[in-house]
Amino acid sequence: MRIKKITVFEALSIISSVGMICWIISDYFGGMILNLIAYNGIFLVVILLYFISIIETIISLIRKKINRIKIFSHSTFLLGIIIFNLHNSELIKSERIMTATLKDDLSHHTLIFRENGDCENRVDGMLGLYIKYEGRFTMNLDTIIFSIKPYDNSFIPDTILFSEQDSAIYIEKDQEGNFRKTKEWLNHFKVQFIKNSVTHNNIL
Repeated sequence: MRIKKITVFEALSIISSVGMICWIISDYFGGMILNLIAYNGIFLVVILLYFISIIETIISLIRKKINRIKIFSHSTFLLGIIIFNLHNSELIKSERIMTATLKDDLSHHTLIFRENGDCENRVDGMLGLYIKYEGRFTMNLDTIIFSIKPYDNSFIPDTILFSEQDSAIYIEKDQEGNFRKTKEWLNHFKVQFIKNSVTHNNIL
């Protein structure tokens, strides 16, 4: 049985599609834009090769030259995009009950709390930096306690205080162990969204 040799454009479709999938996955390791810059233009070359490949494939289809390898490669990449967007969408996640943000000179933290006790800390920084930490929390009246911390440092303590009146989440305590409820730089998250029921029900 004779093995069919892969043509240049077939190889290009495979390599560029795999490269594009790797670039999408890099979003979980610092962000796609940051990795685009960090890898000295490697992903730019991958993007260029992919567009060359997709244009060549479209031209082949117009000429009614169907190539299974090219179709499979590009279909795999499109499937990867669908899975990536579905994973990051709100469709398969528990409903948000509260969203709060804190901005400093270099980054932007967004805390997201969900009905089922899941929480996320999305960090956006310079040069396209993007990191998402996931955790778990319980809420007892106005106190939020993290059972699994959504961060990798001590910037946010494991217990924080929610103030509906101030539309803020306070993260600093005084020497006596009481939360400081005076808004100062970097001592609170600004609440941007809150579900009405969050102040009337504990999240267990």
